[in-house]
Amino acid sequence: MMLLQTRSRLQISEQRPGDVAELRRRISVERNALQRDTYRAVMLALEGRGAPAIAKALGRSRRAVQEWVYAYRDGRIDDLLPGKKTGRPTKLPREMEPRFRARLEAGPTEADGVCTLRGKDVVRILQREFQASYTLDGAYDLLHRLGYSCLTPRPRHEKNDPAAIQDFKDRAPLL
Repeated sequence: MMLLQTRSRLQISEQRPGDVAELRRRISVERNALQRDTYRAVMLALEGRGAPAIAKALGRSRRAVQEWVYAYRDGRIDDLLPGKKTGRPTKLPREMEPRFRARLEAGPTEADGVCTLRGKDVVRILQREFQASYTLDGAYDLLHRLGYSCLTPRPRHEKNDPAAIQDFKDRAPLL
């Protein structure tokens, strides 16, 4: 099979049996618009349309259309699927996340010296107990990814006396 490009026309010299039917099936069931346009571009190229015409019909760039058609030409339909997106690995390994969750669920310990864990306490716990260096913003992002919310009521001090507070409010001079 060969792909010929003549004056901005993409032509695939041979069609594989069953590819047209499979492309039509995938176009009809695909929910991701970009992936659906990838299949449509190959389908239109198989029908003999040129790259600029396909790009205009799909609202995509000519170069993207060419890359999709070349991927089909050099491989098969499954080569049109996007590859796994890689990124920077997390500082706290995924296998340690359940242990970190358990630590947060247990609440502050005597060594923490606080009555409620705050963001800077979480950063300290990550550094000391899990050897993962996070900034405050990074710790909040991690907590959000793990399903925690930073919106919690302000804690009441353990030595708080509601009767004394009410007495002060009743006897305080007006300002």
